[in-house]
Amino acid sequence: MSLHLRHHHILTFGVGLLGFTGMGFAQVDPGLRGGTAGAGGQLNGLLTAQQKIFATGLDRFQEVQSVTGTIAGTEGGLGPRFNLNSCSGCHAQPAIGGSSPIVNPQVAVANLQGATNAIPAFITSNGPVREARFKFADPPTNSTRDGGVHDVFTITGRSDAPGCTIAQPDFVTNPGNVIFRIPTPVFGAGLIEGIKDSTILANKNANTAAKGALGISGHENREGNAGTITRFGWKAQNKSLVIFSAEAYNVEQGVSNELFQQERDETPSCLFNPTPEDHTDFAAGPAKDQNSDAINFANFMRFLAPPTPVTSYGTVTAASIANGQTLFTSNAVGCALCHTPSLTTGASPVGPLSGQTANLFSDVLVHHMGLGLADGINQGSAGDDEFRSAPLWGLGQRIFFLHDGRTNDLVAAIQAHSSTGSEANGSIAAFNALSASDKQDIVNFLRSL
Repeated sequence: MSLHLRHHHILTFGVGLLGFTGMGFAQVDPGLRGGTAGAGGQLNGLLTAQQKIFATGLDRFQEVQSVTGTIAGTEGGLGPRFNLNSCSGCHAQPAIGGSSPIVNPQVAVANLQGATNAIPAFITSNGPVREARFKFADPPTNSTRDGGVHDVFTITGRSDAPGCTIAQPDFVTNPGNVIFRIPTPVFGAGLIEGIKDSTILANKNANTAAKGALGISGHENREGNAGTITRFGWKAQNKSLVIFSAEAYNVEQGVSNELFQQERDETPSCLFNPTPEDHTDFAAGPAKDQNSDAINFANFMRFLAPPTPVTSYGTVTAASIANGQTLFTSNAVGCALCHTPSLTTGASPVGPLSGQTANLFSDVLVHHMGLGLADGINQGSAGDDEFRSAPLWGLGQRIFFLHDGRTNDLVAAIQAHSSTGSEANGSIAAFNALSASDKQDIVNFLRSL
């Protein structure tokens, strides 16, 4: 099947990458604040053994996958379907553990080692790393929900996948059925994992009058059997960092592992390795790392420090940032009623994770974001238009915004929070009623994070 993907205009897939950019807002996004990354290092205070665990996890996070591991400098397990061939390729900006980089590595990997993939129109060299999901399994009837990830690429044609001939998904015939997600940064993820459910619920039940006045509610997403609060992913659909990393390894790179043991495509001619491909190494010897990659990824994220904010940058003054922070956290504007400035972790056997203040700017709840941002996907108890309040720490160094990366303009991303049915409508109206200088100060504050 010929997909003709290169000739399909991106705007037919919904709002395009630049769908809100350049709309003439009075405020200006100062853009990436420059300077040092302020992110990517380990938590302060880790013991020597914990520092080694972090270093091992960081090394594994940067591994490049090939199909069989026979290509120099790679590890086996890629495919049969995949979105990229390494964790750090997706999580690269402004440092390893972040989000989409300036140059999208998906373009280069599409035809690596002779692969015959066409590059879909929604994957561009200057756009975000994207995964694609189908809303329905049977368009145009649309009677059966899908919601799953349909990997953009296959290993067909690669030199290390002889005989594999599976086709890419059809992203063209029913473009309205396709939605996108971009990588979430994982800085400070261990702190988010360590916040007690009771802390999240206490914050949910705080400031009820102010929330009610602005139309804000929100609720937690929960794990189906244990009933505890889930917190990772765009819809807070994953419970822990181990589940988060193992699922991504299987879904994004196609590597089967101890939590996700089966290949996502079991076409016999495209299976080259025993499964699970990633597994615990029980071989003896002090030089062996006995953990699986999935566990190493989780440990890296768990010990990864949160981003460090700045007090001024470029021509933006400390006074502007301070005023913006005051306005952002005021109940009158209400931004912080969802993007809670800080939550405290519970007791942990790891000192730097125990009883710590996590300045994440998120309540870890999911909220109705309205028709403008709705993606038609249900995950757990998060519905079609519900998303987790994205943690804002590190925002100053982020390039792409919103769950699908539709804009690289922070002001446009703020305005996109307002649409029919959004809990943010009252807060955005309050923001828009501010003076131009006050609105700019809030934007400047956000870029200081």
